Amino acid sequence: MKNVGELQAENVLLDDRAVSDYLLQNPDFFIRNARQVEQMLVPHPVRGTVSLVEWQLGRQRNHISQLEEEITLLMEQASANQQLFDRLLTLQARLASASSLHDMLNRLHRWARELGLAGANVRLFSEKWRIGAPSDFTQLALPRQAFESIRIQRLGKQHHYLGSLNGPELLLLLPQAKAIGSVAMSLMGEQGDLGVLIFSSRDNQHYQSGMGTVLLQHLSQMLPELLLRWVERA
Repeated sequence: MKNVGELQAENVLLDDRAVSDYLLQNPDFFIRNARQVEQMLVPHPVRGTVSLVEWQLGRQRNHISQLEEEITLLMEQASANQQLFDRLLTLQARLASASSLHDMLNRLHRWARELGLAGANVRLFSEKWRIGAPSDFTQLALPRQAFESIRIQRLGKQHHYLGSLNGPELLLLLPQAKAIGSVAMSLMGEQGDLGVLIFSSRDNQHYQSGMGTVLLQHLSQMLPELLLRWVERA
């Protein structure tokens, strides 16, 4: 390949591509021209101009800073995931050792209260579980047809909803609850057809759209298996 001098001699216009190609094919350029490189100046948005060496050092510092931020974020995510796993493991152990369905639901509720929430509730679609009279679980029953308007309005095609509910919706899902500001609601089962898990908070802003749903997802898959200890599927 012709060197820079030959290209200039032939009055060929140098562009970024030509210069880049030359430097790639002549890696010793900066060694052979160390003095000139030290004297090169490049534009700087604050200082006007800086030396090429300073500019490169600045780029390296920025790159290192970005790497440090990424590592910090990964560590924070790993810590959050570990905390999430620990909470889930603790809850699973508590629920698995329950002596009755009533005891299990109370343990779930107390666990939610320990997190600063108003509580946790489970509603089961009556078409999928044998919870009609004379069973002791009729209060858990929720007709799928009655829930359908909430599903369409709040969940759409999703399995989770985080946000507020209006009066009629709260009356249907949480008839005994008072002063509920926001909820985290998840359909239970692989197909989302077994029931609804609801965590509630008195804070209107506690649950909002866009928040993570990893914990909800795990719990909504885990609970139906635990419920089978006391309730038969229809």
